[in-house]
Amino acid sequence: MGKTFRDYAPDQMLLLPPSLRDWLPQDHEVYFVGDLVDTLDLEPILSSYTEERGFPPYHPVMMTKLIIYGYARGVRSARKMQRACVEDVAFRVLAAGQVPDFRTIAAFRVRHLEALEQLFGQVVHLCRQAGLAKLGHVAVDSTKVRAHASKHRAMSHARMKEEEERLQAEIRRWFEECDEVDAAEDALYGADKTGDELPEELADPKRRLQKIQEAKAALEAEAKAKGKHEPEPKAQRNFTDPDSRIMLSSDKAFIQAYNCLAAVDADSQVILKAHVSQTAPDQGQLLPMIEHVTLEQAQAPEKVSADAGYWKESDIDLLEENDIEAFVAPKRLRRPQWRKMTASRGRLPKDLSRKDRMLRKLCTKRGRAEYRKRETSVEPVFGQIKEALGFRQFLLRGHRKVQGEWSLVCMANNILKLMRAGWIPEEAIS
Repeated sequence: MGKTFRDYAPDQMLLLPPSLRDWLPQDHEVYFVGDLVDTLDLEPILSSYTEERGFPPYHPVMMTKLIIYGYARGVRSARKMQRACVEDVAFRVLAAGQVPDFRTIAAFRVRHLEALEQLFGQVVHLCRQAGLAKLGHVAVDSTKVRAHASKHRAMSHARMKEEEERLQAEIRRWFEECDEVDAAEDALYGADKTGDELPEELADPKRRLQKIQEAKAALEAEAKAKGKHEPEPKAQRNFTDPDSRIMLSSDKAFIQAYNCLAAVDADSQVILKAHVSQTAPDQGQLLPMIEHVTLEQAQAPEKVSADAGYWKESDIDLLEENDIEAFVAPKRLRRPQWRKMTASRGRLPKDLSRKDRMLRKLCTKRGRAEYRKRETSVEPVFGQIKEALGFRQFLLRGHRKVQGEWSLVCMANNILKLMRAGWIPEEAIS
């Protein structure tokens, strides 16, 4: 008895659907991202195109959608975006069959990075309109993200001084050798012959010396700005990305990185504020983050939580003076230690320190419940960003550009939250 199969003719010519919307299910995320971007104000990007061109550029709206959808899919590389416009149906639909060159994509992202970063605030506003970010409880935390630079391309100030002296001595020796060679060639060929070119190997040491001197001067300028006579011997600067720093990652490894902070609405996991710091410690970062959230949202959160790294008594005082209840660990405690601690009963002693009062509050049933909201809000957000979106290293270099890229990543997180909440862009409704 013969077997029956569905027809399989890979070389048969097909008539594609007349509408791009027929290529994918109507609820596909690419349509959601496209419709959402249509509701955003892209005037800062559109208005930058004022000059007449011989060949028209790709439409800025399409390019913006391409980049935002790429980040939402974990595709951040310009080369991978170009490839996806050929191989991935969703990207082909979004680009309407156009295939921008990876150089064009990369140049567009850098040129409009500040404007793209500003879209983060518009998306947060949409989240609030959808009822996803009510600011009842805001959790603040940070995660170390690798810079687009190797830690082996960094050098301490003490090592710079040693290397500077060594290279200067090496260059002097080569000049002396050149003088000796010149004298020998003059005797052999005559004084009118050239022979004063430096050896080829001298070029690299000269460039290396210049880079070291520039980095050394930058470290000394930073130290002077802080009121120090000279930098600490161990103060380092990276030659590839000077703004990045050596930091300790969560797995206890030293990496070249940036410290990426996020203030997250505990009920919706919507990121309200995204910030990149060049310093590894978090102390002193809590108050500025909450101030930015309050100013940008025209509303102060009711409660704030953060781990022991953010503890700073003056910050806690100012938060509570502004009727924001803080749940911040005053010291680092392991989970078993937290379980063993119990709340003291009776009246609160008048001479109790700020740390002891906070510790006492966190030991109560309510205090534990509020503090644990960090574990179900900001910590999972970092997990989703690093695992689901694959964001473990920056593509751009320099603090300003890195800040823009972190905002793009956090905006992608918020867009996905909006989509999963069932929110429909107004443009799509009409």
